[in-house]
Amino acid sequence: MGGGPGKDGARRRSPGRTRAVGVLLILVSLASAVLCYLAFSWWLPSDRDRYRDYVAAEPCPARATATDCLSTWHLTVVKREIKNAGKTSTYKATLKDGDAWRGVVDFGDPGPLLEHLKPGDKVTATAWRRDIVVLSKDGVRQNSSEAPRDEIQMNAAMGMLAAFFAAQALAFGAVRLVRPRDHAPFTWDPYGRRLFFTSIIVCFAVGLPTAWTGIPWWTVPAVGLPAMACAAVVMYPRPERTTARGGS
Repeated sequence: MGGGPGKDGARRRSPGRTRAVGVLLILVSLASAVLCYLAFSWWLPSDRDRYRDYVAAEPCPARATATDCLSTWHLTVVKREIKNAGKTSTYKATLKDGDAWRGVVDFGDPGPLLEHLKPGDKVTATAWRRDIVVLSKDGVRQNSSEAPRDEIQMNAAMGMLAAFFAAQALAFGAVRLVRPRDHAPFTWDPYGRRLFFTSIIVCFAVGLPTAWTGIPWWTVPAVGLPAMACAAVVMYPRPERTTARGGS
């Protein structure tokens, strides 16, 4: 029964175009590899050191001008903004120090303090390295978006995701250069698509629980890399086997 050439036929007729896609994939692989390197060599250590410095910081002495200590400011709430519009959320408070200063502090969520603030409220702000990191009122404290957090597990997860993208793009690109007329099963549908979305799932499935529970960051690649390797093997398309049966 005859049929059209389909996608495979189109690939076989244009090896030059296939090789061009392969070169593009290899370039994407190199860019992803650079992002992976930066995540583990700069981003993760930088966030880890910043959090350690913040935890070790002490209240500033009187009349201190240093920024590595914790300074306290008594401010007035000008307005509070809480918006939950689909995927976009806004949590911020506009504060002022008389007529000398006025600024906006962003938060990651509305509670426990922001949702109860109203214009005219007096609050205590804790500043570190020129950023307001904590806002408090009547014993209720809330970290701002600028407060350093011990969540470098997600840094590792993002670095690992970049490594997965780099490996996949390199493999799929190299096969197109070597076998431009027949690069199956290293195609987007179904193997490439499955690998792409599985790598995202693996990174978040490992990164988020480790961040929530405080497990060391190195467990992210220690668990994620073998998991993704197993997934790549399991999802690899196997050639269909046909068996000849007589009398049917």
